This record gives sequence, C-alpha cells and structure tokens, in this order.
Amino acid sequence: MFWFSYSKATSCLVVLTLASLLTPVLAAAGDPDKSDSAKVGKAIYSQTCIACHGANGKGALPGVSDFTVADGPLAKSNAELAKSVNEGLATPGAALSMPAKGGNPSLSDDDILALIVYLRSEFGE
Repeated sequence: MFWFSYSKATSCLVVLTLASLLTPVLAAAGDPDKSDSAKVGKAIYSQTCIACHGANGKGALPGVSDFTVADGPLAKSNAELAKSVNEGLATPGAALSMPAKGGNPSLSDDDILALIVYLRSEFGE
C-alpha cells in the first residue's frame, strides 16, 4: 500500500513538473494572436514591402535595408520600427528612402504591428 501511494504521488509530481516546464513552450508555439499577426504581416509584406526588400529580406534594390543583419532594422525596438514604417525613413547616404507606410496609405497601426511580428519571425529573432 505504501509503495502504491508513493508511486502514485511520484507520478503526479513528475507530470506536474513536466507540465509546468512545457506550458510556456506550448503557449508560445500555439499563441493564436502571434500566429495570426504573422499571417497578416506576411500578406502585408508580400503586397507592400517585397518589391524593395525582397523575398529574402536582404533588399532587392541597392541601399535598401537588410532585415537579416544583426545590427539592421530589426535591432530597433518595436516602437522605433513602427515609427519608421508610419513616417517613412531616409537613411543618410542611401540613394533611396522608404515612403511613409511603404507607400501604402491604407496600412493601420494594427497592420504595422502585424508586419513587425512577421519581420521578426521571418528575418530576425
């Protein structure tokens, strides 16, 4: 009887420990908000950004920001990136500047945040 109780208690402890360790991993993997945002962001990137930044994020035109370099645009905070997308960006010495909202005036603040989620998931972190 003692062995059964000890075994049952040990099994419960192991299951609870594993569950507590896996919960953050599973939550991040199945986070519908982040996943949905990345899907929306991918669609926006494909329609608005890809012409200049390319499918691989390295820049399809000379002087366009490369999203894949460690010290590139994705090293900025989300607020800084959102401001750059919203207002446009003129990099000193670059031949080209990015127009406000990438030239797509219909982008909302939520669209821009979804785009940032996609950029980070695809090219960054």
